[in-house]
Amino acid sequence: MSGSVRPRERPAAARSLAPGNGFLGDVWVNFLRWNLKAVRNPFVLVVSLLNPVIFLVLFTEVFGRVAAGAIGGTGGSADYVSFLMPAIVIQVALIAAATSGIGLVRDIEEGMFEKVLASPMSRLGVFVGKTLSEVLRIAIQVTLILVLGTLLGANVVTGLPGALAIIGVAVVFSVWFTAFSNVVAIRTRNSESTIIAANVIQLPLLFVSSAFLPVDLLPGWIQVISGVNPITYGVDAARALVLDGWAWETILPALAVLVALDLAFGAVAVYYLDRASSATVD
Repeated sequence: MSGSVRPRERPAAARSLAPGNGFLGDVWVNFLRWNLKAVRNPFVLVVSLLNPVIFLVLFTEVFGRVAAGAIGGTGGSADYVSFLMPAIVIQVALIAAATSGIGLVRDIEEGMFEKVLASPMSRLGVFVGKTLSEVLRIAIQVTLILVLGTLLGANVVTGLPGALAIIGVAVVFSVWFTAFSNVVAIRTRNSESTIIAANVIQLPLLFVSSAFLPVDLLPGWIQVISGVNPITYGVDAARALVLDGWAWETILPALAVLVALDLAFGAVAVYYLDRASSATVD
């Protein structure tokens, strides 16, 4: 009809970023958004890496010789660097995952979270996109720790393939705690509460695991807790790659436990996102 007016078509870029672009589109939009937020706030990236670096350097220098004797090493602090580095890798993943919830609280405080929930985007896509952005940051930070550990004398017996596998272990380990910190953020909607919850869990879990000493050197009650501690599974898998080679009898069971935790905590996080969406709509 000659008198009709055709609606103006939106630019291709706008269409590609529009909600309802499919699951992968939702993942990509959220992945980009959270990476941009991280780049604009480099202070968080530096602080989350600084603490593990201090642990690695100070523990090596202060306890290196004593601990090397306890673990049966003959190279002094160099032996302990190789033993400790996998624990610091997992600590990096733990701290970076904890900051995920803090970032979500800021999103809530700025009102962006409600806008995301009011959109038709897949809740699973929202969670996966955000988690992948954290995974990228964790992979970069773990790489820096591996380089620093090597400079301090650590030796990864599996070489470069093993180092890449260690990054993979850290990524798999991080997902369950990323989900946990996001659940805490959604439930509390308060940055102080989220930080406290993450810190209350992080340090005790580290010290009642195989992170700093072999489990058989720890008191009996700590050995029991260590046996069900997710950090122990992450550290043991990474440490096997550093010290023992491709010890699949250690690596595969540990990864199986961590993947199960990822699926369980991830499902809980998506569930709470759905509940938050319902509350926002109501």
